[in-house]
Amino acid sequence: MQQAPPTESIDIHAYLERIGVRTPIAPNLQTLRAITTAHVAAIPFENLDPFLGISPSLDIASVQRKLVRDGRGGYCFEQNRLLSEALRAIGFQVTDLAARVLWGQPEGAITARTHMLLRVEAEGKSWLADCGFGGNTPTGPLELVPDIEQAMPHEPFRLIRRDDSDWRLQLFAANAWQTLYRFDLQPQFPADYRVSNYWTSTNPDSHFVTGLTAARAPTGRRLTLRNRQFAEHITGDASTKRTLATTAEIRAVLQDEFLIQPPDDPKLDAMLDRLPA
Repeated sequence: MQQAPPTESIDIHAYLERIGVRTPIAPNLQTLRAITTAHVAAIPFENLDPFLGISPSLDIASVQRKLVRDGRGGYCFEQNRLLSEALRAIGFQVTDLAARVLWGQPEGAITARTHMLLRVEAEGKSWLADCGFGGNTPTGPLELVPDIEQAMPHEPFRLIRRDDSDWRLQLFAANAWQTLYRFDLQPQFPADYRVSNYWTSTNPDSHFVTGLTAARAPTGRRLTLRNRQFAEHITGDASTKRTLATTAEIRAVLQDEFLIQPPDDPKLDAMLDRLPA
């Protein structure tokens, strides 16, 4: 298995402090579960940079500064870049992968590889780790085996295979298995993500460019925001939704529910004012 060579270093202590993991760590399944669950609870998924016309930087120094030091979140390329480097620093073997998103698409659709995810080796098995799929992010690692329902801290997930190379990740929601994305095990490299990140963050058809998205998965809840629609999904219970009528309400939800310190950009309020309901 090919592993991307180490580049810049990560401040693993600052990362663990950011996500609230203070127990001893080691390259084992217990640590992998603790980190992925804590990461999605503490570091929000958000697209404020692309929304403001900024293509996020993916070098680890920039990612750490934004997601660890500055109280921000990010989308898949940032979230899983940070996770990948943190796991490597702990001693895990990690392979960076890419997926074709099928959420909201026909099952047979061929979409571009615009999602980053990770293959992680722990205790003699391979695991899928992904802290960057927004409101449907897995909240723990999945063993890389097909056709087995796997319990997560939130909803159950499973992996299925269509042929020898094509894997699909599915979430059980609304009383049905729903496909999030398809992927194979071909290693990806920084150049692959630079292309996908640039397209995703600049293409006028990208929903990361045209609207506001945020998500976080604290214990027992999922919080999601799309433009002015804020929802709280309670695990095993009903969901509540409300429309945010004003920019002040949007800012309050970003800060209080998603723990985001919005960027100091004078354009932000004007863009929030124009968001559709």
